Amino acid sequence: MTISRPVAGRRAIEVLLKAELKVAPDGRLVLVDAVWDSAEPHTEFSVTVDGEPRRVLVSDQHSPLGVTEAWHRHLAGGVGDDSVLVVTGTVPADQLGLDLRAHAVRRHPLPVDRAEIVAQLFEAADLDPQMLGEHWLLEALLQAEPLDGWPRVGNVLTRDRAVRALLGARLGLGDPASGSLDLDADALFAWTRTPAGPALYAALPKEEQHGLEAWLGRTVGPAAPTLLALAAEGRGSDALPLGVLASAALGSRSSDAAGFALGTLFGPALASFDTLRPFADAATGVLTRWIAQAEGAGAPASPARSRVLGVLERADRLAADARLTELVRGDRLLPSGYLGRLRALAACLGARSEDATARAESALRDLEAHQLAALFAESTETARTAVRLTRWLATEPAPPATVAQAVQEHLASSGWADLAIGVLAEGDASRDPAVGEAYRRLIGAARERRTGLDAHFAGLLVSWTETACQHAAGGALLIEDVLARAAAPLAQGGGRPLILVLDGMSADIAVRVAGELSGRAWTEIVPAVPGTWPQRQAAVSMLPSVTRVSRASLLSGRPCEGGQGAERTGFTAFWRKRHRSAHLFHKGAYEGPLGHRLDSQVLDALASDDIVAVVVNTIDDALADGREGTSGRWGLSDIGKLPDLLNAARDYGRPVVLVSDHGHVIDRTDRGHPPADATGVRGARWRTGDAGDGEITLAGPRVLTDGRRVTAAWRDDLRYTARQAGYHGGASLAEVTVPVITLVPLGGAVPSGWVLLPPEGAEPAWWQKSGSAVAPGAGISAGAARTGSAPATASRKSSPKAVARDAVELPAGVGGGGALTLGQRTTRSAAYRAQREFVRAAPPDKAVEAALDALDAAGGKLSPGAVAAAAQAATGKSQRNPARFATMLERLLNIDGYPVLRLVESGRTVQLDRALLGQQFPFQEGTA
Repeated sequence: MTISRPVAGRRAIEVLLKAELKVAPDGRLVLVDAVWDSAEPHTEFSVTVDGEPRRVLVSDQHSPLGVTEAWHRHLAGGVGDDSVLVVTGTVPADQLGLDLRAHAVRRHPLPVDRAEIVAQLFEAADLDPQMLGEHWLLEALLQAEPLDGWPRVGNVLTRDRAVRALLGARLGLGDPASGSLDLDADALFAWTRTPAGPALYAALPKEEQHGLEAWLGRTVGPAAPTLLALAAEGRGSDALPLGVLASAALGSRSSDAAGFALGTLFGPALASFDTLRPFADAATGVLTRWIAQAEGAGAPASPARSRVLGVLERADRLAADARLTELVRGDRLLPSGYLGRLRALAACLGARSEDATARAESALRDLEAHQLAALFAESTETARTAVRLTRWLATEPAPPATVAQAVQEHLASSGWADLAIGVLAEGDASRDPAVGEAYRRLIGAARERRTGLDAHFAGLLVSWTETACQHAAGGALLIEDVLARAAAPLAQGGGRPLILVLDGMSADIAVRVAGELSGRAWTEIVPAVPGTWPQRQAAVSMLPSVTRVSRASLLSGRPCEGGQGAERTGFTAFWRKRHRSAHLFHKGAYEGPLGHRLDSQVLDALASDDIVAVVVNTIDDALADGREGTSGRWGLSDIGKLPDLLNAARDYGRPVVLVSDHGHVIDRTDRGHPPADATGVRGARWRTGDAGDGEITLAGPRVLTDGRRVTAAWRDDLRYTARQAGYHGGASLAEVTVPVITLVPLGGAVPSGWVLLPPEGAEPAWWQKSGSAVAPGAGISAGAARTGSAPATASRKSSPKAVARDAVELPAGVGGGGALTLGQRTTRSAAYRAQREFVRAAPPDKAVEAALDALDAAGGKLSPGAVAAAAQAATGKSQRNPARFATMLERLLNIDGYPVLRLVESGRTVQLDRALLGQQFPFQEGTA
């Protein structure tokens, strides 16, 4: 009968010798009841006992004579040293002579007890009984001991603790010395993406692989066996991509057909199709969490983003190899699914059918529902902008009747269209030809409409220019009146406005910069006009729309022409008349020396009580140098020193007037497009002589050069000089409109005669999401606000703002068709009248009605500024503290603490519970 003996390797022998030689330090022969592990490369090594190294020689013998000869050779070859001979093999103890055993430590062969050795290595008093029969685990722990040893575990080494330590040492799954190892699907799938992890697993003995697979299956879940099987085949890095692809295929309409293809892809790693769904679900769960981490990573090239895209792009390649691309094209996780949805949206753009906008909106919702929509944020935002432009093309506003109305509507609407065109002109980040071509066609349609608006404006400008002056402006804000109308009111009572002149800033730049500043330590304010909704101011430049006449007139407060000297003289004189000192800084005078953001003179001026103005030439200079923004559109960070100047103004508590001297047009013509063949050229977009196609002749008090008569181009593709990134001097809306943005530090006092511009009112209705909650009054066009005329029917139907506006514009006490509005029913209820008696300084009923009607029309949510604007429009009384007004409404409407109206989202949103309002304030007909 053959007796099976244990196998001993170097580590087992080392542990055994350390324990035994402490008891018998002079011993030179150790008999071991085990056979030597043939996989061990060395039979000679050293072991440290009590701080002293001892040379060890291992001899595996299978006969008594062999054992005796080995001992004699050792004695003969090691006279005078303390080397130790370790004899292993299959010779029973009773066949060894007594004289030989007399030289051996303990006089008999020593057993190799792996469990005991493992306990010693972990310095544990005992082992988990479950480990005693698991030879693979004990052997693996002996072989995998780290250089600095296993950690001390205390009294009992549990099986879970031992396996976790082994995973850390063998596979790099965690730290072997850690008392706990958070193992879940995320950690396991992440391990498959490491350079060496799966290869380490593939190199393990099969028995150890099976043991770890069983333990991980119980600990991590049913995905572990399939994942480890892939790792064992050397395909561990494909585990996550295969799981994602499996999820996409199983979710397709032809899941049965997909199953066969997946079986081929997985091969032997797939134990059964029953294991496929748990594996796919685990993989998609991991990727979903990774995507969330990547979305919060910030930088577009963050490692988290690269990790996600690496997995998903590999999944797409595997799909192509297995011919599954068409089957998974609509998947919500794969990049190919995102691209498919983007192409579907692109196919909806540019159509002129009645349902074209609705189809584009639906396609956009599908794109935004894709799980990579936020990760591909630039592409998604570009697509969103394309749909916005489609909405704009679908509107049918009445043409402006005056120059004043035209520039106001440009700042409020068509300037946003210019911004959208600029976004689309950059192209899509995917570089997909079909998407790019769709955007090109959409840009063409938008430019065609913009050309029509510019043509109409040019006609208005010709007749208006003949007589327009400061005393007869025809309702327009003239650029020479901007200081008096926007800056001087802010200087009353010791105010210290900072005037920032961004040379060449057009409406599209202004609205983007203002949008970036909103909520970032600044609040936008506008002059209060009783009976109208708050809106930004737009001025008209001097003519031609060039710096020498427009900026000089702006800074002097009167029509004039000149350079920096004239501007400085005029600016000082303007403020001297108002008994204030003033400082004007031009290019090169406000930049700080090395190590400083701003020049000390600028900071000293800002710290004083004087009026300060700074001219920033970044935009105008870049157009001349051939660069239109760093990304094709200008943002806050693209305009040199603007963030620093704004931060300094905020630190010193100054309100800010952000204004330009003129706008500009971008050259979007083909590269070979030549300048127009014209005579009398005085600038890129203006000249003398008779007007031709795309030009108008302007004459009158506002033309400050060449005998008060010039010819200016209104068509944006017309120029007279060499190609640049952009031009000014012409008569288009983009060049003549001067945006005026007024800001106060967040939380600062709103000056008398001014109101906050609600966030909803800053964007046109078509820019916002279809059906989203919006400010009720922001939908009123500039013309309707002044003349009372209604917008076109199509525009009213598409905008919920118009519905809210109608609720406010109804005659007092009368609803549409004789019905009372929600606000009127509330204020006329008995419960409201009783509650009002207990609220001191309650707002007037008319203000409450308007606020409730605005919230109702907007779907129950508005910003405090929009709610206050509704009340102001109804009462004519400015609500200078919207948050306080909303708090007063809370006190008035929340009877017994029931949340009829609440400030939510950290005070940024007022939320109305319409159903609860009706319960708390029931209205009985006939009680009004």
